[in-house]
Amino acid sequence: MREKSPKDSLTIMTNSVLPGDTNQLNNMFGGELLARMDRAASISASRHSKRIVVTSSVNHVSFNKAIPLGSTITIEAKVSRAFNSSMEVYLDVWIDNLKGEKTKANEAIYTFVAVDEKGKPVPIDKIKPESEEEIKRYEGALRRRQLSLVLAGKMKAQEATELKSIFN
Repeated sequence: MREKSPKDSLTIMTNSVLPGDTNQLNNMFGGELLARMDRAASISASRHSKRIVVTSSVNHVSFNKAIPLGSTITIEAKVSRAFNSSMEVYLDVWIDNLKGEKTKANEAIYTFVAVDEKGKPVPIDKIKPESEEEIKRYEGALRRRQLSLVLAGKMKAQEATELKSIFN
């Protein structure tokens, strides 16, 4: 397996928030944003793995700012770490105003698994982070993965070495 840059998986999607995308307060439905993020993350994971990918989990979503009707939103997705067949995709959501200024509205972390045509997991290339932000997200991905596995009952807490190192 070779190592790839997170930039190789970068996916940028830009859309407008239309009336059918909003709630009674004229802000974008959270579920609509989740669906758009899932699409962007899926493309990013597929770009990295060169495989069919399936959403394994939505590990984190923060809705920090409401996204009003008429906004232009940009979702940036990039693989932050790859494991055996799974990969973590980190997403940032930006609101553009008419002056061209961008404000970060939300972020999320999704996990995908690369599969073959029969739906069986397949090995994927690793990630070699380059920027300071990529390194930070890469290092945090193992702790987030171990926490998810412990909470799902797929790993014993005492086996979560990266989590234990935080508390020791």
